[in-house]
Amino acid sequence: MLHWDLRELPIEVHRPEVLQSDGEGRAIAINLPAGERLQEHQVHVRAWLFVVEGTIEIESPDGETIGGGTGLLAVFDPAERREVRATEDARLLLLLAPWPGAGR
Repeated sequence: MLHWDLRELPIEVHRPEVLQSDGEGRAIAINLPAGERLQEHQVHVRAWLFVVEGTIEIESPDGETIGGGTGLLAVFDPAERREVRATEDARLLLLLAPWPGAGR
């Protein structure tokens, strides 16, 4: 069994940490400082974004914005575009499945 305490994991800013990656999925820890963003992007697989600490806003290309803090879980369909902004320092967990997906 693999395990991590995501609140204590030393994650460098601008260097996402791949925690696990195999044919079933990928888990990535991200440290996103306040005011910074993951520019509009998409992945070819289903994605789950969980806020471990901090507060973020997620904006879709149609302008819909949702915000939330610790405990927020957002699920994105394959190829769904979005932009994530940290409104305060945030620690995030991104899960992708399956990995690699079609087109990767």
